[in-house]
Amino acid sequence: MLNKKILIVEDEPKLAQLLADYLAHDGFKSHIIDDGDHVISWVKHFSPDLILMDIMLPKRDGISLCKEIREFSTVPLFLLTARIGETDRLKGLEIGADDYICKPYSAKEVVARIKAIFRRQQNFSPEMATVSGFSLDKVKCHAYCEGVLLDLTLSEFRILSTLLDKRGKVYSRANLLDVLHEDDRDISDRTVDTHIKNLRQKLQKITGKKDIIQAVYGMGYTIE
Repeated sequence: MLNKKILIVEDEPKLAQLLADYLAHDGFKSHIIDDGDHVISWVKHFSPDLILMDIMLPKRDGISLCKEIREFSTVPLFLLTARIGETDRLKGLEIGADDYICKPYSAKEVVARIKAIFRRQQNFSPEMATVSGFSLDKVKCHAYCEGVLLDLTLSEFRILSTLLDKRGKVYSRANLLDVLHEDDRDISDRTVDTHIKNLRQKLQKITGKKDIIQAVYGMGYTIE
């Protein structure tokens, strides 16, 4: 995990520096941006390995930035927010965030979540897997459907990869949450539903089919 580059987008100087210090202690490089105007150009030029981004920023908010970043990058992106309502959290996931971290938070916990997401990237089998119309590059975390590259977040890739790994097997929401998060956070099942909704929409654009990922009432999700 050494030399992984983390972009911190945070307008509170003390909080941003605290995160940078904790990241440096664990071998990560970081860069701080304190407003929304310079984020897009920096991401395009320097290609960070992960982004920590506050929602409430001067000049431009984190939600609109996340939407634009998802137009050209699948970089893992955590939203930092003081908004703790479930609706706000799900909105962040719907527009492409991989995770959310609610303020106030422990910088130590943030670093632990970052290490977990990189560890999961490394744990994917380093090979190209092909399954009935899908090809998965498990090194780069890229997925292709009918030869077309899917614009997936890392969380969406993990769910699709898991469902394709054993086609026909029904995975409960709890199973899929385990794929996304190693810790025991109290996360609503609707988090999985939101990721599934996004995946279905992206698959439908290519295949024209709405039900590639099927819901099994009272049990979970499967791909036949």
